[in-house]
Amino acid sequence: MFSKLANYFRFYRRMKGVITIMDEVDNTPTVLVSDEAENTVDRDREKLAFIFEGETWTFGEFDARANRVADWALRNNLGVGDTVALIMENCPDYVAIWIGLSKVGVVTALINTNLEGAGLAHCINIVGARTIIASGEQSANAKMILSDRDNETALWDFDNVHGADFKAALEASSEARPDRAGRAALTGTDTCVYIYTSGTTGLPKAAKITHDRLRRAMRMAPILGEITSDDIVYNCLPLYHITAGGMGIGSVLYCGATMHVRRKFSTSSFWDDVNESGATIFVYIGELCRYLVNSPDHPKERKHKLRAGVGNGLRSDVWAQFVERFNVPTMRELYGSTEGNVSFLNLDGMVGAVGQSPPILDSVTGVAFVKFDVEDEAPIRNKKGFCQKCKPEEVGEVLGRIDDEGRGAFKGYNDEGATKKKILTDVFKTGDKWFRTGDLMRRDKFGYVYFVDRIGDTFRWKGENVATNEVADVMSRFAGIEMANVYGVEVPKTDGRAGMAAITVQGSLDYAALAQHLLGNLPSYAVPIFIRESKEADTTGTFKFRKVDAVKEGFDPASVPDPLWVLDAKQGVYKPLSEQTHQAIVAGEMRL
Repeated sequence: MFSKLANYFRFYRRMKGVITIMDEVDNTPTVLVSDEAENTVDRDREKLAFIFEGETWTFGEFDARANRVADWALRNNLGVGDTVALIMENCPDYVAIWIGLSKVGVVTALINTNLEGAGLAHCINIVGARTIIASGEQSANAKMILSDRDNETALWDFDNVHGADFKAALEASSEARPDRAGRAALTGTDTCVYIYTSGTTGLPKAAKITHDRLRRAMRMAPILGEITSDDIVYNCLPLYHITAGGMGIGSVLYCGATMHVRRKFSTSSFWDDVNESGATIFVYIGELCRYLVNSPDHPKERKHKLRAGVGNGLRSDVWAQFVERFNVPTMRELYGSTEGNVSFLNLDGMVGAVGQSPPILDSVTGVAFVKFDVEDEAPIRNKKGFCQKCKPEEVGEVLGRIDDEGRGAFKGYNDEGATKKKILTDVFKTGDKWFRTGDLMRRDKFGYVYFVDRIGDTFRWKGENVATNEVADVMSRFAGIEMANVYGVEVPKTDGRAGMAAITVQGSLDYAALAQHLLGNLPSYAVPIFIRESKEADTTGTFKFRKVDAVKEGFDPASVPDPLWVLDAKQGVYKPLSEQTHQAIVAGEMRL
């Protein structure tokens, strides 16, 4: 009992400091992200802000560039209420553009650089953007979709190939700061940027990121990594994503640290980069760390100055390997979605935990863990129609209490229907509203929170719930498997869904040994029945697995181009899946 209370007290003391920092946002409702950026610039204009491909930008140079963008916008009749779509790879100009636009009240839609065709057109249409800024391949993609539209959409191209010359337009613009009066009517509750969901299960949704929400995200990295203006932060994640573009950029725009920006993540260049720049912090998502752990030895992988990684989605197996192999003392994990009002912070580095949230503080933090029915994909309600809270170690969906303003606010998407789907009502009392994270988690007796699975990914087989994330963890610990994407597939004449895993491997894989590894470390019902050996993982720009197409293709050799294997439960081995075996399974002649 004493240790439990001591743990709660320690967590409360830490969270009190975090809440104090976050409350600063609520206490300054008229301060915008652009104001915060200008304040940082004014503290030290000559300090180094960005390192990029051999070039450096001071904070003063960054501000001057952002001011040119603001002037360009005004001269092109863009202002409060307008939206501009930005489609560019990582570079300091990327940040200068959306900060510059925010100085005159223009909202920037940060578009995934991997999109093209219908997906790209959708993202531009749903935010009503009539102006596009792009460069390189992204300009060509934008030009293609504009050929099917009216001529009202303006395309500005940094390279002056597919649209108006944006670079030349900036050079002809003024470096003077725009008058703040132009954005004086805006407050922290107004939208600053649109950031899109990853689109792993359909077309992306545009989440409204307000100035207040972005300012809170900008404070996350400094809190977790204890970042100061003396730090050099390495970022190779896409700036259109909240992890890099919100939390990561916060280390620069809020703390005044220096950021080494890389255009794209490169396994082979990672350790050269962090050594060259003297980076002390890096921004990660879990699969980035997995790629590095699975990479060959690098002569500089332990000669760096990195003292911490700050990010999310790091699995426990990769976490331990990463810290030991690369000698990075601290990995600071957090949990939070692009649009949601729930966040957890792992402030003491507990391996595998996404954060800590003792139940005694739920009323303060506004979170709830509720019992969940995997088959119905909905929270379980009691006789009175209300949700039921989980006990320690019980898996349930995490909800966030929706408040009108402040940390609990949920502004939703630029799609009313999609917004309504994320709100659960009458949860603990009639009329209350809670944000649905869509994530299944468990919380131990000390309040540490562990991610289990996404709703829709967990499936039932042989009357048991199978958490794909936990199965993938076990599979990934087997030598030779680089990545494992686990999902459930329908099998005729059976109840539930059978487990299947799409894996990428290094060299050849011992499937007999793999079967023994899985049977020895997982309940029998959780061992994947089918395995698909893919040449490369099908992921989003932020390395999240796309499962929808894989589920549709199933385990039919006629429709799957990759080698397939099926578990022979009697012999405890995986065998190649032939068309004949597939027909026997479908006909119910072969039991799984």
